[in-house]
Amino acid sequence: MAQIKRKTKRFEIKPPKQGAWGIAYIYSTANNTIVHITDITGSETIAKYSGGMLTDKDREEGSPFFAMLAAKKAAEEALAKGIIGVHIKVRGKGGHFKKTPGPGAQPAIRALARAGLKIGIIEDVTPIPHDTTKRPGGRRGRRV
Repeated sequence: MAQIKRKTKRFEIKPPKQGAWGIAYIYSTANNTIVHITDITGSETIAKYSGGMLTDKDREEGSPFFAMLAAKKAAEEALAKGIIGVHIKVRGKGGHFKKTPGPGAQPAIRALARAGLKIGIIEDVTPIPHDTTKRPGGRRGRRV
């Protein structure tokens, strides 16, 4: 009787993709949006762009379009330096000012994802006081 040879499936273990993760800090106010990508420890800057670097009109610095362009340029630079994914920390002005991020925060996050970066955790790190901070202007208010 002839022996039957069984074919076995071989499962190849793929090596993990080379590349590092970083942190993308998005500071968005009504007047400007800053996208700052660092390494995972947060100590070394990889890319930093703002809406004001991409336009010469002051009224357009905080607009969603220029926030998107700033995030796209920062993502391209980060990808060129070996970053494959980012954790995102979104920040508004905070304190006794507005607690919500500006109009450029969401387009900046979307642009990072479209540029090819993997998105990890999205976190809001706006400083919110537990009691309050004293507004400038004094007891009688700001005199114009």
